[in-house]
Amino acid sequence: MEKSALFVGLATLDLLYLTPQIPQVNEKQVALDYTVAAGGPATNAAIAFEYLRRLHKNSGSTQLLTSVGNHPLSRLIRTDLEVYGVHCIDLDPKRIDPPPVSSILVTQPGGDRAVISINATHAQGVWNPEFSALLDNIQVLLIDGHQMAIGQELAQIAKARKIPIIIDGGSWKPGFEGVLALADTVITSANFYPPGCDTHEQVMAYLVDLGIPQIAITQGEGAIAYYTQGKQSHIAVPQVWAVDTLGAGDILHGAFCYYFLELDFAEALAQSAQIASASVQQFGTRAWMKGEGGEMGG
Repeated sequence: MEKSALFVGLATLDLLYLTPQIPQVNEKQVALDYTVAAGGPATNAAIAFEYLRRLHKNSGSTQLLTSVGNHPLSRLIRTDLEVYGVHCIDLDPKRIDPPPVSSILVTQPGGDRAVISINATHAQGVWNPEFSALLDNIQVLLIDGHQMAIGQELAQIAKARKIPIIIDGGSWKPGFEGVLALADTVITSANFYPPGCDTHEQVMAYLVDLGIPQIAITQGEGAIAYYTQGKQSHIAVPQVWAVDTLGAGDILHGAFCYYFLELDFAEALAQSAQIASASVQQFGTRAWMKGEGGEMGG
């Protein structure tokens, strides 16, 4: 079965440190472990999708439309994407400014994380009509909102072509209302609050009022609340010992894009929750892939 996807959004360089606790002011601390990887919601989702595609020997491809640039640090992002088989289309290949860099402290035990980062605010791409060709032979489009204007243009074209549009709602971003109105599926984090919404019940009602057919709100280790075919329900999340929760939501989105192409909405969510739960049991956003079939190469 062919499975090809286009992911649109943020790419960062993630510097991850595993620590016994968050350092105090003026404290120096030696990390228990560290890793460097490309990150960002769309990026992690794309890598998860491509891993599952290759693991199950599906034909197809995985593309990531993002801003990387030509800074020395940008090459680390590009190389990581190549290792994991994701084809990167750079919105600004001549940009010499450094890419967004995230410094992340993951505390042990429990896997909680503290993140300081720069998002794509200063690296917004410009729409090019040639981008519409990226949707040729694509079965699913995911947008994380970090390249909002380009995401909305692609969503409009995808809607006309009847290509499923998945939205990763990590947090509310200006302009999201236009993209959400085009979506077939919206999966948000517990931190996603549109204007005027203070509770998850209000968030669900807001999204239902937009006419979105399928909606889910993840809540970490808590049950996933979802809406489909006019009804609301919940899916239990596997209870595991978390080592590192960074990127779990991104991985869930990538896995959902994969399973959504062969399962119904609730089943795809359940399978994706299994993958996300596996990912938090090891340090970093890649180690979970080594447990099934070995780590990928480009």
